Amino acid sequence: MPNRYLEEVQKGHELSNSEDAVSEKQEKASQLKKRIVFGLGIGLSIGVVVLAGGWIFTTVVAAAVFVGAREYFELVRSRGITAGMTPPPRYVSRVCSVICALMPLLTLYRGQIDVSVTSAAFFVAMALHLQRGNPRFAQLSSTLFGLFYCGYLPCFWVKLRCGLAAPALNTGIGASWPILLGGQAQWTVGLVATLISFSSIIAADTYAFMGGKAFGRTPLTSVSPKKTWEGTIAGLCGCIATTIVLSKIFCWPKSLLSAIAFGILNFFGSVFGDLTESMIKRDAGVKDSGSLIPGHGGILDRVDSYIFTGALAYSFVKTFLPLYGV
Repeated sequence: MPNRYLEEVQKGHELSNSEDAVSEKQEKASQLKKRIVFGLGIGLSIGVVVLAGGWIFTTVVAAAVFVGAREYFELVRSRGITAGMTPPPRYVSRVCSVICALMPLLTLYRGQIDVSVTSAAFFVAMALHLQRGNPRFAQLSSTLFGLFYCGYLPCFWVKLRCGLAAPALNTGIGASWPILLGGQAQWTVGLVATLISFSSIIAADTYAFMGGKAFGRTPLTSVSPKKTWEGTIAGLCGCIATTIVLSKIFCWPKSLLSAIAFGILNFFGSVFGDLTESMIKRDAGVKDSGSLIPGHGGILDRVDSYIFTGALAYSFVKTFLPLYGV
């Protein structure tokens, strides 16, 4: 009797463990499905926004910047980070989020925002100095970095997409583009460069994930333990390959070496942005920056690879490509 009882108990435990395993698999499958559906929806929407350009593109960037800035300052105020520093007052965080959201709009209509950013940083610093209690350097540094990271850097995407208005003369798609949608004039260097940058970043993330899953053995850095050298190399190869293929489709840039260099630059910008956000989240002791996007986390979790890349891509096209690569 005791043996039979023990066998029944053991069978019960095995059945329970089996049910838990099935439930866990179903939950993962559901999360993956949700992630794919929302990812495709976001990708298609962003593609339309990039094609539209102008105030539509800038307004979407400004909205993303505002939400991302709110997430950043919430991370700064989190328990993990505040254990080692004093966070900025909440009203300063909210004002900085609004300032960050205004930066892309000022970039579109004024072209340059260096004076505006410097002035905003000065007034924010003065507000911190005049607060009640003892001002801390950590408050100043985290706030000014937030203005730079969440506000100033994303503005380069507006400069790239809307500022480089030179026509991409050799792009075959532009010749057959409907006049109702802007005709050939719609296809500027800024549009083509933005499409290639966005696509190469997506390719880098995808190939890095697949390469890491298949071959990942050597950790890349302690900041993000799941990233491996094998996945990183796969991401670099995928990013360069995507850039070369799209450069042939859009006939921009004309030089193969320029296309390769553009792909390498996009890759390193995306990796650095990803690792920077991972470092912030690690110090904050959280997995995701927010929960706005089901299956994806917060805005910063989705755009971290783009934050530094816009500045690198714009500088490369503006400085190193003769005639903007046309």
